[in-house]
Amino acid sequence: MTMSFSERKGLKPRPEVIQIETMNNALRNSLWNVLDMMLWSTKNFTSADSYTVAGIKPFSRFLWANYFKLPVDKRPQHGYEILEAIRNYYFKASWNEVYDFIEFVANFTVRLNSHIYEALNGILERELSAYRFVNGQLTDITSEQEVRLLDEALADTQFTGVTMHLQRALELYADRVNPDYRNSIKESISAVESMAKILTGNNKAMLSDALKALEKNGQLHRALKDGFEKLYAYTSDADGIRHAMLAEDNLTQADARYFLLSCTSFVNYLKSKM
Repeated sequence: MTMSFSERKGLKPRPEVIQIETMNNALRNSLWNVLDMMLWSTKNFTSADSYTVAGIKPFSRFLWANYFKLPVDKRPQHGYEILEAIRNYYFKASWNEVYDFIEFVANFTVRLNSHIYEALNGILERELSAYRFVNGQLTDITSEQEVRLLDEALADTQFTGVTMHLQRALELYADRVNPDYRNSIKESISAVESMAKILTGNNKAMLSDALKALEKNGQLHRALKDGFEKLYAYTSDADGIRHAMLAEDNLTQADARYFLLSCTSFVNYLKSKM
């Protein structure tokens, strides 16, 4: 985040604290302004007679039915009244409800403007939010390098089985209401094992088999292979079938985040050896 002239001169305090489970006015207002620029203020969006896909009436019907879960026939009838009702909700909502709303509206808006996630992520970064959009979902991975890493892996259509495991791992990790770290870790590990099967051409192959194949072909140094094996040994029992780590009761967000990122990175590494 670039400091302003006043911040550089010490005349205005610069926000240094990452906004985790909180949202200041600058962040809330800036996110709203992105929606205003890319949806509310677009041509004819709030026109009273607008029934196009890009109009507020079909959008509000979708919003009332699937987000607010209120009777759609009770919503305001005029475009400017509908937008005012949406605005009143937004600026009274709690920080997490704002993120719920932004995620919902962005997933609608992307059909009309493919740059919506990029614009929102720009604001989230600028205002030191702890969250970013990754593959259409808000998650609390804050490093831009990590976001690019996940985006690249989740955009891969060549290895759909691997991608599905990673997508599910992210969904379970990013769920702000009921995060499931145990199964997120399981899906992350399954993505690596799925890639190992593809790499070796053996549907029963485990990670160790893929590592051995890479070492045999001169594509992996022994020390690196040993390191990977020790790292993933923690997650499996002696038979390599069940994930022993998943029996623990104290799995945390940090555990799930580590395995999501490390498994994604290793999947990309294995792909590079194909």
